[in-house]
Amino acid sequence: MTTTKFQLALDRFSIEEALKIAQKAADEVDWLEIGTSLVKEFGMASVRAFRQAFHDKVLLADTKTIDNAIYEAKIAYDAGADIITVMGCGPEVTIELVAEEARKRKKDYMIDLLNTTLDCQRKLRDAFPDAVFCLHTSKDVQEHGQAAAAEDISWQGRRLAVAGGIKKETIGAIAARLAPEVYIIGGAITKQEDPRAAAKALRSLIK
Repeated sequence: MTTTKFQLALDRFSIEEALKIAQKAADEVDWLEIGTSLVKEFGMASVRAFRQAFHDKVLLADTKTIDNAIYEAKIAYDAGADIITVMGCGPEVTIELVAEEARKRKKDYMIDLLNTTLDCQRKLRDAFPDAVFCLHTSKDVQEHGQAAAAEDISWQGRRLAVAGGIKKETIGAIAARLAPEVYIIGGAITKQEDPRAAAKALRSLIK
C-alpha cells in the first residue's frame, strides 16, 4: 500500500522566510516544494539553500518546465532537487527529455496537468508510467476564475498528486474521490500561526 505524503508548497516568500516555515512544519510533512516563485526569483540558489538545510528531506523544485528540458532538469537536479516538474500541456518531447534525465539520475519527475484535457491526461498516463501526475487547480483560477466541474480518469497503477487550494474543508472530499499519494498544500499550512500543528490537523482528516 502506498504511503500518503504531504508536500509543503512554499511560494511568494524570501528564501529565508521559506526555510523558517519549512523548519517549523518539517516533522509533519514528507516533501518540501521549492515553489515556482522561489525558483523564478532566486534561481537554483533556493534549491541549494534547501538542500543544505534539509539533508534527508525529499525536495521538489517546481520548475514547471515547458521547454529547454535537458538544461532545466540538469541544473535543478544538480542543485539538489529529488523531483522536478514538467508541464503536461507542453511538447511531448520535452516531457520525454525530462523523464530520461530523471531516470538517468534515479530521480523522480512530476507531470503538472494544469490546463490539460482528459484525452491528454489519458495519453500522458499511458506514455509515462513512472511519473508522478499532479492534478492542479491554478492560483489564478482559485482567486479569479471558476474551476471546471470535476471529471476524472482512472489513475489506477499511477502515482497521483493533487494541488490547489487544499484546506481542512476540502481535503476529506479529495481523499474520498481521488485517494492521491501526494497532497500538495500551501496556504493551509504556511499561513497558519503554527505550521506544524496545521499540517498535523490536516493529516488527521484523511486517516
